[in-house]
Amino acid sequence: MDTHPMARPRAGLARMSALAALLATAVLGTTLLGTATPSAAREVSPRPVVHTAQGALAGRTHGRAQEFLGVPYAAPPMGESRFRPPKEPAPWGGLRDASTQAPACPQFSPFGLRDPQAVSEDCLYLDVYRPRGAHPRSRLPVILWMHGGAYSQGTGTQFGGRTMAELTGSVVVSINYRLGQLGYLALPELTGANALRSGSFGLMDQLAALTWTRGNIAAFGGDPATVTLAGQSAGSGSVCAMLASPQARGLFSRAVLQSGPCTLLRAPDRAGAEEQARAYATRLGCTDLTTIAACLRGARVDDLVAAAATLPVSGPAHGDGLLPADPAAAIASGSWNKVPVLIGSTKAEARFFVALTQPRLTPQQYTDQIRAQYGPAADEVLTRYPVAGYPSPYLALSAVLTDSTFACHTYATARLFARQVPTYAYEFDDPDSPTLYGAQVPGLDQSNGHSAELAYLHDFTMSDWPLTERQVALADRMKRYWAAFARAADPSVPSQAPWPAVGTSYTSLTLHPTATGPSTTFATDHQCAFWSSAARTGA
Repeated sequence: MDTHPMARPRAGLARMSALAALLATAVLGTTLLGTATPSAAREVSPRPVVHTAQGALAGRTHGRAQEFLGVPYAAPPMGESRFRPPKEPAPWGGLRDASTQAPACPQFSPFGLRDPQAVSEDCLYLDVYRPRGAHPRSRLPVILWMHGGAYSQGTGTQFGGRTMAELTGSVVVSINYRLGQLGYLALPELTGANALRSGSFGLMDQLAALTWTRGNIAAFGGDPATVTLAGQSAGSGSVCAMLASPQARGLFSRAVLQSGPCTLLRAPDRAGAEEQARAYATRLGCTDLTTIAACLRGARVDDLVAAAATLPVSGPAHGDGLLPADPAAAIASGSWNKVPVLIGSTKAEARFFVALTQPRLTPQQYTDQIRAQYGPAADEVLTRYPVAGYPSPYLALSAVLTDSTFACHTYATARLFARQVPTYAYEFDDPDSPTLYGAQVPGLDQSNGHSAELAYLHDFTMSDWPLTERQVALADRMKRYWAAFARAADPSVPSQAPWPAVGTSYTSLTLHPTATGPSTTFATDHQCAFWSSAARTGA
């Protein structure tokens, strides 16, 4: 996730079924400014105004940045528009207030929002952040952010871009998109009604946001020819899908994948997604084939969420006009939207998942799980990851799952990219990093877990505590690296540690508060040769 668990790995990835399941798993005011609103009355300087294709927006100035919040990039996907591709937003007259963030899309998982009531189906909005003084001729690099959350939870409003904009001179866009079965339901009775024959409505939303950005971002000072598509966890999986989708060709020029390697987040095939969708419709009570679409479109949102309680969300499926092939397969074959790539993971990704699912694991339970999962290879796994070699079974299991999934799949995915495009890899390593709001388990070290880097790159609302002065310094360096990549397809920053491309020796950059620098030991540190061999033998 961004702030949330990553989508579960698909079948066939080294039989990760049992243990990898750990890894799966204020409403917007649209006031037209004909009269002064309370927020407008408090402005001490003229509000910044931008003219988009739909109408004029009045944002707000915050320090050395300007924010345009709750900007519609598509029409509300409600009523007869539910389970359909997004439509263009309606134009408006006068000045539209863009000083308030939109609600999140309906959440299909119970974790991820500080205010669980701030949700609505009317949620296809984005936020734009730019440095103060930007104008339509500025041609600034653009970073478009897609949040994670297992395709079932989260919101773009948690990822503010003000600090990035004012520190680096970039334009930042953070989006919402449909989640859960509202966003991913490959039911033939629904998919037959659209030209792409796809049920990946969330992916279509992301595509619509990219298209809107391409057409409007120059008005904010951004360069439509220099758009970096970035995401974390399921958001990174969405970047993988965009890299493989013919519909996204030409809409972005760089890609950032954080904690969501394409070889791990395999897209389900169309048949599997249809089977999941049929089970969901049946659970909801929509079984008559002649009325099933109307039944789904007429259901209460609460009922849609309740019906999904024990059913998986497919995420974007492949085998249709939107995503013809699995992204990892498309990238391996060379048939993808080739752009420079920045990719990486955190040093101890799985601590987040193990802490939430097995916080009190015993040594015997650890051994039993390894034997049940890895069969003939279990003795070798236990030799390489002995429970006595770690302060706790929790940390031992976290190391196994971090290495076998996130780390070594990041390594494999980066090598696929590096053979074809300029590729830069990183590992985030702050042993004192904060955890996520609501996810801290007393007594467990969750530093460097999944999502740990998010507070360093965004004005992140889901961090459990604020960054220290030393961490802010690391955060500033990271923002400059990311912005340099967005600007020139190379993250090098003259005043900072060098960041070489991956190369044949697999050089990555370790992002550490006091020891940031290049490293060639990533694959050895995470025992990737062993895990690659284990995967080939079916362990």
